[in-house]
Amino acid sequence: MTSERDDTVAPAAWPVTRVEAHSWSRSGHEVGSRRRLRAASGPYEAAVPPFIAEQDVSLPAELIAASEDASRELTRFDTEAGTLAAPFASILLRTESASSSEVENLTSSAKQVALAQIGDETSENARLVVGNVAAMEAAISLADHLDANAILTMHRALLEKSNPDIVGRWRDEQVWIGGGSVSSHNVTFIPPHQDRVSALMDDVMSFARRADLPVMAQLAIAHAQFETIHPFPDGNGRTGRALVQAMLRASGVTRNVTVPVSAGLLGDTEGYFRALTAYRQGDVRPIIEAMSEAAFAAIRNGRLLEKDITEIAARWDSAVRARSHSSVHGLKNLLLRQPVVTVKLVARELGVSEPAADSSVRKLVDAGVLTQATAGRRNRHWQAGEVLGALDAFGARARRRRAGGRAGVGPDSEIAGRNAGGPSGEVALLSCGPPRGRGGRS
Repeated sequence: MTSERDDTVAPAAWPVTRVEAHSWSRSGHEVGSRRRLRAASGPYEAAVPPFIAEQDVSLPAELIAASEDASRELTRFDTEAGTLAAPFASILLRTESASSSEVENLTSSAKQVALAQIGDETSENARLVVGNVAAMEAAISLADHLDANAILTMHRALLEKSNPDIVGRWRDEQVWIGGGSVSSHNVTFIPPHQDRVSALMDDVMSFARRADLPVMAQLAIAHAQFETIHPFPDGNGRTGRALVQAMLRASGVTRNVTVPVSAGLLGDTEGYFRALTAYRQGDVRPIIEAMSEAAFAAIRNGRLLEKDITEIAARWDSAVRARSHSSVHGLKNLLLRQPVVTVKLVARELGVSEPAADSSVRKLVDAGVLTQATAGRRNRHWQAGEVLGALDAFGARARRRRAGGRAGVGPDSEIAGRNAGGPSGEVALLSCGPPRGRGGRS
């Protein structure tokens, strides 16, 4: 149950994440100076998150009000976007996937992502963004079945093409955030020992299915708990933000589109990481505030993107004259969600012959809608520069607030190490400072 407190200054109390000691066994294959290798020995302390499935959630009245305001605005935006003729759901899904990836410093231009979606981009980051699109799609489709298996499915969709060896199961090794690749000593944060992961994941997903909590507060807490558990060797941040979208859909806050909440987080990534640390220290207020503010920022930015896309579509309608049943109209709609195409792709998507697809492409080239993106006459790509520009402008607005800041350690940024030791007693409160640098990626 949720209860209100009049105190609007004190932290929103929550069970702290404690730590327990484990023995560390070096593999013998570590590379480093003798000093560094000596430091990478002896016991280490891994997090012991609390079980939260039935935890009482006591929040200040103003925090509940702010989070519910965010929910209402999300629903309003979702309703607005659902009425648009343009394929705005697909457009927003891509922006959320790209923004969630960029939180982890996986940056890619709209053109690179569009090329990756048709299998013609060599950028690894762009391919990872496309994987995140698949994870978001899985999250939405599984919103009515939020359990541990749903998380495994999201993670598989995210990484099955780029890192298939780690999907389909929880991690079986210790991971850590920050520091180096030699050991889990002198790092920013050490998630729980792998033996604890399965039970903790069942617990957090039970919490995610509760129906007695304000939605934004609930999903913020579930997300922070998920990132604390860190159930995978890689992809935790992106999967955790896919969970946010699944919970928005499961609660009915959204029904039509994927509101790019990650774009809101992107404006203050260090604040987001500090909020995750505060959660582990027993204060849920910062992560609830971060998610609520991210929702408002996403809506503001999303409305600007909606305006840009609507104006582009209107200009195209004015510039292109064609019969009502012409495939040109279908191509215009396709370009709004897939702004780089080939003739073969157009033919397949519109269900027309390649000559008919080529004719439609040429009409849009003549109208100034499309330009050739590759040289030569073979394997030509055509791009809708206005749409690519609108998508890149969305990303630029999302990251503008963090201009001049430094990159932090995102929830995806971990290093996996092997440790055979077991628990040897729980000790004091885990106290992690704000992220101090970027760790490796397993």
